[in-house]
This record gives sequence, structure tokens and C-alpha cells, in this order.
Amino acid sequence: MPQPSAVTDQPTIDQLSAEFHRCFTDFEARRDLFAPDTFFDFLPPLWRFQFEGPGEAFTAQLSSIAEGPVDVEIVRTMPTSAGFVTEHVETQHTPEGDVVARRIHLCSVRNGQIYEVTTYCNGGWDDELRVRHAAEASIIRP
Repeated sequence: MPQPSAVTDQPTIDQLSAEFHRCFTDFEARRDLFAPDTFFDFLPPLWRFQFEGPGEAFTAQLSSIAEGPVDVEIVRTMPTSAGFVTEHVETQHTPEGDVVARRIHLCSVRNGQIYEVTTYCNGGWDDELRVRHAAEASIIRP
């Protein structure tokens, strides 16, 4: 496994994060965003899948699960000793209504490219689940 490079430059982290998040809406990656051997590990609720490569399989997977136009709100991005961690809220605008998912991505960086991504997702919440949740759960912060 390649050794991570310390990436603490916030403008670089912000740029990589913005390009990474753009993959969720445009379903394509800037040519040099991912290293050729990038390892992707995705953990949606009750499942797990992995793939490796420069990003085509990643963006193809995102496109295959999109049920309509997608908006992404970046909640925060913070540098780590190996790259960055970023959180987003994704809204898919489907014919049946909006489906919302919240995700955390741990991204390792070397030579200015993402080479490892681990994603944790809470799953897609439709209108009915969001209404139920608002009625039954106390939320202190967004």
C-alpha cells in the first residue's frame, strides 16, 4: 500500500473535495483527480462493495444509482494526516420525490491525487421517512 503524504494545505484540500463532490452530480471525474490505482470501499446500509482504478467505475456506479438529477451540499471538509475527510448531503430529485442521503468520505491523497476512498452512507431517505423522522426524533443540529 502506498504511503500517504501529509496534506494540510486547506486550499488544496478544498479543491480536491470540490472535484470529488462534482463526481456525484456530473458522473465524471477530472482526468487527474484519482490515481490510476485508487481503491474505493463503499459501505451503504446493509451492504459493501469495492473497486479499483482511476475513477471510471466509481462514476459509473454513481450514475447507475441516480434516479434523477442530483444536488450535493458539502457540509464540511477537514484535512487529515493522510488527506481529508468530507461530509455531504446528496439529494436525488426522482419522479416519486426527493431522496436524501448523508455520507462521510475518508480520502487519502498522494502527489495531489486521491488514491483511496472509504465512504459511509446512511442510505436514501424518501419524503415519508423524512417526515416520520422529523416527528419522532429530536435533532439538535442539522
